[in-house]
Order: sequence, then structure tokens, then C-alpha cells
Amino acid sequence: MFAVIETGGKQYIVKEGQRIEVEKIDVDEGKTVEIKEVLFIGEDGKVVVGQPKVKNAKVKARVLTHKRGEKIVAFKKKAKTGYKKKIGHRQYLTVLKIEKIVA
Repeated sequence: MFAVIETGGKQYIVKEGQRIEVEKIDVDEGKTVEIKEVLFIGEDGKVVVGQPKVKNAKVKARVLTHKRGEKIVAFKKKAKTGYKKKIGHRQYLTVLKIEKIVA
């Protein structure tokens, strides 16, 4: 069984037992979080598509840890003027372990 969920403005394909990194969720480490934005559920050829979300469906996940992602560098430059600007950014992430998909 797998599902497509939406969190942090992004969509993820998840299966039970899988670990995913999502944008930071304000839940303490070790606690369980329910994600109710389930867009799609599939199991053995049977498909449930939400319009836009599947009713009464949720994904239960445990928060393993909070961390920061890799540095992303944005570099701007304009030719012939000597203008250069370098900006770095590290996103806060939450690591989740998918425990159960409830349809």
C-alpha cells in the first residue's frame, strides 16, 4: 500500500516503514504526527483518487529527528559592472518514519 501526501507545500509518495525528509514540522522528537492531506491511495491495483483529498484518510508517522539540510548557494552576477552576490541557505528538515496508512 502506498499513498501520496502533501506537507510543506510539497507532495511525497510514501509506503509503510519508509523514512522521508520533509520541511520542518513543530512536533517533538519521538511523538506521532497525523498527516490528513492524503491525495491518492493505491493498493494491489485498486486506486482511490481524492478530489482534491481522500476523505477519512490519514497517514500516521513518527518524528525521528530534526536537522538542517545541505547548503544551497545562490550566486548572482552582472557582466561588465563588477556586481557579484553570493547567498547561502540551509533548510530546516524533519525526518519522519511512516508507520501506518489509514484509508
